[in-house]
Amino acid sequence: MAMDLSKHPCFNKDAKGSCARIHLPVAPKCNIQCNYCNRKYDCVNESRPGVTSSVLTPAQAILYMEKVLEAEPRITVVGIAGPGDPMANAKQTLETMRRIKAKWPDMILCLSSNGLELAEHVDELAEIGVSHVTVTVNAIDLDIAEKIYSWARVGKVLYRGREAARILLERQEESIRRLKEKDLIVKINTIIIPGVNDQHIEAIAAKMKSMGVNLLNCMALIPNKDTKFEHIIEPTKDDVEAIRAMAEGYLPQMRHCQRCRADAVGLLEKDCSRQFSGLLSACASDKSAGLDASRPNVAVASMEGMLVNMHLGEAASFQIWGEDGAGGYKMVETRPAPAAGTGPKRWYELAKSLSDCRAALVSGVGDTPQAILEEEGVKVVAMSGFITQGLDAIYKTGDIEHLRAKGGGGCKMGSGCTGGGEGCG
Repeated sequence: MAMDLSKHPCFNKDAKGSCARIHLPVAPKCNIQCNYCNRKYDCVNESRPGVTSSVLTPAQAILYMEKVLEAEPRITVVGIAGPGDPMANAKQTLETMRRIKAKWPDMILCLSSNGLELAEHVDELAEIGVSHVTVTVNAIDLDIAEKIYSWARVGKVLYRGREAARILLERQEESIRRLKEKDLIVKINTIIIPGVNDQHIEAIAAKMKSMGVNLLNCMALIPNKDTKFEHIIEPTKDDVEAIRAMAEGYLPQMRHCQRCRADAVGLLEKDCSRQFSGLLSACASDKSAGLDASRPNVAVASMEGMLVNMHLGEAASFQIWGEDGAGGYKMVETRPAPAAGTGPKRWYELAKSLSDCRAALVSGVGDTPQAILEEEGVKVVAMSGFITQGLDAIYKTGDIEHLRAKGGGGCKMGSGCTGGGEGCG
């Protein structure tokens, strides 16, 4: 059955009173510095893009989504809009969207990006089922753009000044072109910056129309403290309306934008992010949220089958444990680990081997393998003690943090590491 795209309140004004949205703040890093943006300040009473009370992991985002839906069942749209740029946090963003689509297949998925690192992910976004994408385009002229952006980072390369503006504009154009090739609905956000780009917006509107963009949202600058543009005076409502009226000759205008936070919840004109801030914080603190209960087993690194006493990297094999149906546990089998010496490939192979395991109990683990395994759905818990203690925490109490506190750390303990030299990183 085709998705009813009329239920997106940002793209369809008639839906704003009946269809709610939720923004999941899973993307903390940003890859550009706009001269009007300052994400340091957050207050639950403040509503502007780039702020959130907490940041979630993909697993925590699903937990939060489940609980929010109990209180606000009118949500039809799940968006990721920061607090940084979603594509500067591509792994977290894509994993979150895949999980959302798997659990709630009828949800509309949308994304808001500056476009710098968007193009290379368009195919995957389309495959996941993202239908609406917003790209912030404040200039199409290099002379104007270099006044708006201080720097841009692509991978490990940092560009400044005019070069930053150049690479951003090139990549924005490529991103929009590829989005439209995939037939995604595209909205452009343009910040009206008096004395900088306010006389340039007609050119932006004309260019975006030529590229097949669906909607244009011209928004007034919000002067932010400690930014290069903090002293620029915010344009008046009349000024904004005049610009929108002009731009409407090229593209439909969004006049009901609420400048949503990165953790916005509820109807556009009745945001509930303040009411849900406590729940958001609680979910962000829930360390057991990474457990995938659909996976029946737990992998254990053990020398003798009684204690968790081997590092992830030194284990030649893993014991696979599961519940026995009578309140206890049973060892299902012993499973060999991939050979050392292949770098990250080793950990992706291990994650595939442990695809039926919701967690791996080890005495120590490095940052790289932990990140890869957890990205692939295997929660890694560093501990010391009896295997049954770890299994109780995984299957019964969910108190993984208490389990960690009893010991473990291994590779994270510096000189206290007792690994076999194979290397967990």
